[in-house]
This record gives sequence, C-alpha cells and structure tokens, in this order.
Amino acid sequence: MTHSGRRTDRRLEEAILELLDRRAPSATICPSDAARAVYEGDDDGWRALMAPAREAARRLVAAGEVEVTQGGRPVEPADARGPIRIRRAR
Repeated sequence: MTHSGRRTDRRLEEAILELLDRRAPSATICPSDAARAVYEGDDDGWRALMAPAREAARRLVAAGEVEVTQGGRPVEPADARGPIRIRRAR
C-alpha cells in the first residue's frame, strides 16, 4: 500500500470515530459519512472512498471500537452485503 493510501486509511478511521463521538452513544453513521468527511473535493469523488471506508470500519471492528450493523443488528463485517451502518461497540 502506498504512503498516501495508509494516510487515507488512517484518516477514514479517525473520521468514523470523530463522527460517532459527535452523536448519541447508540447512534450510527454510514460509511459514506466518513468518505465525504475525508474527501477534499466538492464533487462525488468521495464515492471512490466507499470501499476504503468499509475496510476502515472492519479494522475498527477488529480493534473493538465499533460494530457494523444491518437492520439494526450487529453483523460480521466480512459477511455484510449491501448497506451497512457503523456504531460504537457496546
């Protein structure tokens, strides 16, 4: 992975945690919220960060920081297909 790739990954992880810190403890965010927060343009280039944002969420799950949910229930990130939400680990 490139240096800028690692930096983007770290920024996505930080964005996820910062966005969750600004919400109620049980609130969730979408990976797109983190992608938009990290993307520096004003077009839809944030979409290219969606897969890296989901990967950042997976790393944070492994670290015990967050849970990935679908339909309000925690799911194994590797098994998640389709839209996911991210919340603080309980």
